[in-house]
Amino acid sequence: MTNVTMLASLSKEFLRVTHLAAVASYEYVGLGDRNAADQAAVNAMRKAFQKIPIKGRIVIGEGERDSAPMLYIGEEVGAWGENHSECDIAVDPLEGTNLCAKALGGALSVLAVSEKGSLFNAPDVYMEKIACGPKAKGTIDLSQSPKENIKKVAEALDKNISDITVAVLDRSRHKKLIQSIYKIGARIYLIEDGDLSASILTSWSGNQENVPVDLIMGSGGAPEGVLSASALKCLGGDFQGRLVFQNEEEKNRAMKMGVTEIDKVYSRDELVKKPVMFCATGVTGGALVKRVMKTVRQVETESLYMNSETQECSKISIVTEIEK
Repeated sequence: MTNVTMLASLSKEFLRVTHLAAVASYEYVGLGDRNAADQAAVNAMRKAFQKIPIKGRIVIGEGERDSAPMLYIGEEVGAWGENHSECDIAVDPLEGTNLCAKALGGALSVLAVSEKGSLFNAPDVYMEKIACGPKAKGTIDLSQSPKENIKKVAEALDKNISDITVAVLDRSRHKKLIQSIYKIGARIYLIEDGDLSASILTSWSGNQENVPVDLIMGSGGAPEGVLSASALKCLGGDFQGRLVFQNEEEKNRAMKMGVTEIDKVYSRDELVKKPVMFCATGVTGGALVKRVMKTVRQVETESLYMNSETQECSKISIVTEIEK
């Protein structure tokens, strides 16, 4: 039995971690305070981890130890019993803090778990990304132009280029990319935040809002890139990422974290080397999962649960009673 198989037996516990983080951050939906929402999710997630019988170490978290008091990179979480499995953990307690603050759809609480040494320890810098679904796996390449990638994905999906939709973060740095995609004749799904969700949409058949996403392109957070690669490993999709540095300080920080090839294009399986579990719970809801539903008596969440080894991929609802 592999470590991930043993960890799969703890799936309910890991789902409860993202459930509790989502419920905690939901209290701040629409209140305009992204930092308070994020902190509530961090506090709830950190507390929930302590009850799980694992030897967990955060490899993707809230930042380095000197800038994050909890869920910092390198922090040990779990019960750490003698016979417990060692594992890498990647977390984003509240993916889409702005979405939560503005009560917009798409905010999630997310984690990925794999064997020790499996997950890429990404620095908190930008990452140039490209992702697609299973049918186009093996066709994308960051060394190619947007036109070449779109053309190859269209051929793999048996679509016209005019029917291909590319998800791109709505950022000024993507102005040229957006113009080039329009020039090619493809469509663009502009997203305010949350390129993790868009990555999953390339491969997730349970798209409840029928948002068409064939590709994602552009740059976003590197930690979210590792989480995206984790989800796509479970779903059979493809992903590539290349770190983008804005200054020498960022390069030096990356090298201290073990990055030796500054310009390397990382494949999905280089970012996530071994089987992985992935959980994502909706906070504000969207195309992937429903929002937190709360009454005076109970609170309900909907989560995605995936396991690349068992190939399980399902939606799971959790209901908890509210203590009076």
